[in-house]
Amino acid sequence: MNRPAKPTLSFWQIWNMCFGFLGIQFGFALQNANASRIFETLGAPMDAVPGLWIAAPLTGLLVQPVIGYWSDRTWTRWGRRRPYFMVGAVLTTLALLVMPNSPTLWIAAGTLWVLDASINVSMEPFRAFVGDQLAPRQRPTGYAMQSFFIGIGAIVASFLPFILAHVGVANTAGAGQVPDTVRYAFYVGAAVLLGAICWTVFSTREYAPAELAGFADAEPPAAQQSSRMAGPPPWAQSALWLLIGAGLAVAIASQRGDKMLYVLAGLCAAYGLLLAASRLLPGTHMLAQIVDDLRAMPPTMRRLAWVQFFSWFALFAMWIYTTAAVAGTHFGSTDPASAAYNEGANWVGVLFGAYNGFAALAALLIPPMVRLLGLRWSHLVNLWLGGLGLISLAVIDDPTWLLLSMVGVGFAWASILSLPYALLSDSVPAAKMGIYMGLFNFFIVIPQLIAASALGFMLRTWLGGDPMHVLALGGASLFVAGVCVLRVPSTQELA
Repeated sequence: MNRPAKPTLSFWQIWNMCFGFLGIQFGFALQNANASRIFETLGAPMDAVPGLWIAAPLTGLLVQPVIGYWSDRTWTRWGRRRPYFMVGAVLTTLALLVMPNSPTLWIAAGTLWVLDASINVSMEPFRAFVGDQLAPRQRPTGYAMQSFFIGIGAIVASFLPFILAHVGVANTAGAGQVPDTVRYAFYVGAAVLLGAICWTVFSTREYAPAELAGFADAEPPAAQQSSRMAGPPPWAQSALWLLIGAGLAVAIASQRGDKMLYVLAGLCAAYGLLLAASRLLPGTHMLAQIVDDLRAMPPTMRRLAWVQFFSWFALFAMWIYTTAAVAGTHFGSTDPASAAYNEGANWVGVLFGAYNGFAALAALLIPPMVRLLGLRWSHLVNLWLGGLGLISLAVIDDPTWLLLSMVGVGFAWASILSLPYALLSDSVPAAKMGIYMGLFNFFIVIPQLIAASALGFMLRTWLGGDPMHVLALGGASLFVAGVCVLRVPSTQELA
């Protein structure tokens, strides 16, 4: 007996279910555009800033798979994903109110952990929510709609300090104090985030698990299904990763390497411990099941992992170093207390707002682009436009013309936030949409952790201390990501 396809949703139904992402990205953009500024204002040296950013990817690494696992198994009168939207929204709102008022660097760093963990509690179920609600033919449109709201939310959030400064709000403050422009922007962000997520929670419904299991897309095509691993992970595999971690730690210590590089050793050792723990635990335990699903991921997800790795390495490099690169190169100051530095930092807020604006426009063009070129070639084109945009930051002299660079970055950003998820959602079963979206976050988080741990060392050792060179490296990484996407198997090339 043939199972029915999911009903086609209207434009406004898709609009409502994605509207909450406007608020999530509002908070995320405030974090991305201003965290380095807050850290440097509170006394962090430039080469230590990547280490403080470790909070963001590490919390995603820990939180998203757990939230995905739980949300797959949740059903309440409010649905399966929406309760997590609300819990994350309330916690994120509180963190946004606290962070710009942090009196010391360690409090600001700790608040970033809370802020990013809370954003992840809401963000992870939103990805699965689109896969739950939409038939495969509408998923590219749904994820593109999310990209549109991400762009709109980030435009306003990134521009806020710049706008506030031009209406008379103080853009400088005493040593160790965050300017009022940044503080008030975070207050506005808290209100917008909570309101937008409430809109989605109260204007949408969800399919019950039994309903989802009855639709035609409940199981992926045979070619896309996981090849299930036989039994628990072998002890030899766990031991190998532990030895790699220990070997890296010894090499770093013997060479007196950068302390941040120990994060790489820790990642390897942690994976070895994770495999060992999953073998010791009962097969029904959450950790054992998460590891089992990770090892049995479908072929599409395995190859998308490389695309995501190089894409997000580039993005994290951009988020960390654009402020320092633009302020130093185009505004002639590396002193966070100077008027020139803060003018440059505000212009970076404009640039970040601009690339999100271009991303919102690109999101409107992505569905017809997919119809013309297919999912993979569309993603390649957009990633290469982003690579050109980042590299051009190093060769353009007039800071005003950096807006042109942001066109390419915007297309890449819109594509990164939509097309990989459209490719992935067609290859995983409906009953595991949450856990696989959470595990997919590993391939976003790991490159960010590597960037946070290695970029400071690379900046001092290989890149001449010039943060603009880090941005050029990010551009090259996007070119590699574009090549990798051609290896991704796809059984569906439609909009």
